Amino acid sequence: MKKYLCLLGCGLLPVVGFGQIPRLLDHNTLAWFVYSGDNQLTKKWALHTEYQWRRINWVRAPQQQLARLGLVRQLSERVKASGGYTYFQTHRYGEYPTVPNRPEPENRLYEDLSLNDQLGRLTLTHRLRLEQRWLGTRAEQGQGEVEKWEFQNRIRYQLSGQWPLQGPSVDDREWYLNAFDELFIGFGRNVGDNVFNQNRLSGGLGYQFTDKAKVELNYLYQVSQHAEPEPVSGRPVFEINHGFRLNVLYDLDFAGRE
Repeated sequence: MKKYLCLLGCGLLPVVGFGQIPRLLDHNTLAWFVYSGDNQLTKKWALHTEYQWRRINWVRAPQQQLARLGLVRQLSERVKASGGYTYFQTHRYGEYPTVPNRPEPENRLYEDLSLNDQLGRLTLTHRLRLEQRWLGTRAEQGQGEVEKWEFQNRIRYQLSGQWPLQGPSVDDREWYLNAFDELFIGFGRNVGDNVFNQNRLSGGLGYQFTDKAKVELNYLYQVSQHAEPEPVSGRPVFEINHGFRLNVLYDLDFAGRE
């Protein structure tokens, strides 16, 4: 556990390090609605489906949307690997918007490994994800078709936990606590000074209807660094965002009895 905590602590150092540099802060309120499901195809294979509808200013305006499709392979009781494709879209929002006009798209490929740990009643999940990103930009001050695609790499580490409230484990029709922290680091060409990309911290209450159907309502806190400084002053821009995240998890079973 110590090495994981050290990794998270080191990830926050870039944010602290910018304390000596005049920076611009952009505060926003978030409302994120998330569906995800690992739909069983065989005993060891599942199809991952996910959609995120992200709003700003307490639902009043669009922020981002995400659609993800991938395959999941169960390697052992504790370890699974997955990979697939993500479509991402960002709208113009905030005091220092990164999108000049029309929404800008992003295509991603991703690969990840997840490891589960059981510490008494606490279930911990470590997830390491690699992303290959193609970020699109439009011409004519954000109008017209996408003219340029810029490639970037990113690595993400997430530590999440689940704690049952009504017994030694989470069973059907029971409540639980959940939380996660996820660090995003950019690397490779075209990343420039934006090594620290963002950090998300979230926690809240969940309810399990069955082992394949859950709902969670979490508080979400996000620190995100813009890839480019503010063009007039040249100062770095950090978003300090907070709000809620409503997460619906529903898994289908197409495998039946093998």
